[in-house]
Amino acid sequence: MENNENRLHREEEAPNGEMVANSLRARGRNRSNERTRNVNKLWLWLGVLLLVAILLYWLFSIGIMESLQGYFNGN
Repeated sequence: MENNENRLHREEEAPNGEMVANSLRARGRNRSNERTRNVNKLWLWLGVLLLVAILLYWLFSIGIMESLQGYFNGN
């Protein structure tokens, strides 16, 4: 009888395998979501920089910036 009681006591103290597995899965999902957020932020900033570069190119190509800087007809 004592052997059976010791076994039950050990099982109660030992962590539940399913809970540990679920915890590890949840941590993995959280890390994956965090990496995804970081990559999305990177793409967002790269897109913003690209749009700024396109805007500056467009402003120079139509001559607004050249006029503001005082360049006329290549002088």
